[in-house]
Amino acid sequence: MTASSTSRATRFDAFLFALAGLPNGYGQGTYLGERWGVSLQRSSDGRRVKLYGEALGGADHVSFNLYVVAGQARLKPCEMPRQKVIDFVAGFRPDKAR
Repeated sequence: MTASSTSRATRFDAFLFALAGLPNGYGQGTYLGERWGVSLQRSSDGRRVKLYGEALGGADHVSFNLYVVAGQARLKPCEMPRQKVIDFVAGFRPDKAR
């Protein structure tokens, strides 16, 4: 494994860890100082995760599906760069539950 592939793997592991900490359903939070609304759905068998997020004060959005196939997580961004999805999930901070 090269240094860059190790770095990519580490970022992806951090992404998976951050994703695991996000609650199911709709919620709001912040990303890069902006308010976002995020909807997260996990399948009952844990093999599919779907996220759609939208900037509440602008036109930006993030969307992806994550599939677990043969024990491997496969990220499928929806018409956007993979890195945008990884950066968003790593940097999104959901509001605390009241």
